[in-house]
Amino acid sequence: MQFIPSEVSIYGVYFPPYLLAGILGVVLAGVTAMVLNRYRLSRFFFYPPLVFLALAVIYGGLISIFLIPA
Repeated sequence: MQFIPSEVSIYGVYFPPYLLAGILGVVLAGVTAMVLNRYRLSRFFFYPPLVFLALAVIYGGLISIFLIPA
């Protein structure tokens, strides 16, 4: 049987796994947005902040499924 943590301990402070997945998703979305802005690809989007939000949700969901099982 696989161990599924109910919380993640970092230096004795307990965090819910979805919080960590959300934070990592926002960080990865920020990196992706910087790359898109660097190569001027964000000009093809109608509303880039909405794309950032969508990327954060997608990355957070993928992280919570594959890296931090909750």
